[in-house]
Amino acid sequence: MDYKKAGVDIEAGYKSVELMKKHVKQTMRPEVLGGLGGFAGAFDLSGIKNMEEPVLLSGTDGCGTKVKLAFVMDKHDTIGIDAVAMCVNDIACSGGEPLFFLDYIACGKNYPEKIATIVSGVAQGCIQSECALVGGETAEHPGLMPQDEYDLAGFAVGVVDKKDIIDGSKIKEGDVLVGIASSGVHSNGFSLVRSVFDMSEESLNTYYDELQTTLGNALIEPTRIYVKALKNVKKEGITIKGCSHITGGGFYENVPRMLPENAKAIIKKGSYPVPPIFDLIQKNGDIEEKMMYNTFNMGLGMVIALDSKDVETAMKAIEQAGDKCYVVGEIVKGDKGVELC
Repeated sequence: MDYKKAGVDIEAGYKSVELMKKHVKQTMRPEVLGGLGGFAGAFDLSGIKNMEEPVLLSGTDGCGTKVKLAFVMDKHDTIGIDAVAMCVNDIACSGGEPLFFLDYIACGKNYPEKIATIVSGVAQGCIQSECALVGGETAEHPGLMPQDEYDLAGFAVGVVDKKDIIDGSKIKEGDVLVGIASSGVHSNGFSLVRSVFDMSEESLNTYYDELQTTLGNALIEPTRIYVKALKNVKKEGITIKGCSHITGGGFYENVPRMLPENAKAIIKKGSYPVPPIFDLIQKNGDIEEKMMYNTFNMGLGMVIALDSKDVETAMKAIEQAGDKCYVVGEIVKGDKGVELC
């Protein structure tokens, strides 16, 4: 008896690391010390000395049951973008710059080529958010997970000068809400999606005219990363007063998180285009509209609060980063919460 016969292939682990090195190399920043394969990822923080009061920010998340979609479609090159996005968007939401990322892949069996493909997506997410992939872990769990399945999660660290933290405290009546478009369902609500549609190869390969693609392609579209968009706004000298990353819990859970007491967000549903994938989900699942807005991003991945005088300049900065954005509402006095009308 040896480890391989027990279900863990050490040689496959070595091969996975070799195959992923080229992807990891693309994410390197000057602050990264050493290479892939050490016991810890090292990142030089001397560059943050220019900040008055540097504050480290952290975020950890996974892709939820969206990974099930990757299994059925046998498409593993974008799910890593989702893992990165869920972490770095939260850091950006607080005004921070993501510095580095680590991933964790648990699998039933280590297929080196598949693991390397997953990591290629993680690397792409890091490139999009300008952070370094400094390490990770691939854990083989024979007997605990089916051989052809895996789970993916990640952890990111960022930094912000304390004076630049976005905490919502400066939000006031009359401030304008700008929504930044999502790329689709992102990585939340897939348990509901999977109960609406049959997650079979045949179902996911079905072409829908309203989607202009197959159901599978529409659903697996990776989460949009908003780091560059928010950086661009900051470069213009504009203060983002509040920022909400629309993830699990949709608008009703996430928008209030950026609000101070006695401030209410009014969002106009007709102020921006809702991607057709959400209409298809609602229609096929016979889902109430409020539940849709309480589960999904409904086409807006981020909502930010701005002083009215800064809106035009901020929107141009966001668009220069390649994102679409819309004026979607305003702040009024009232009980802390959100109203969609």
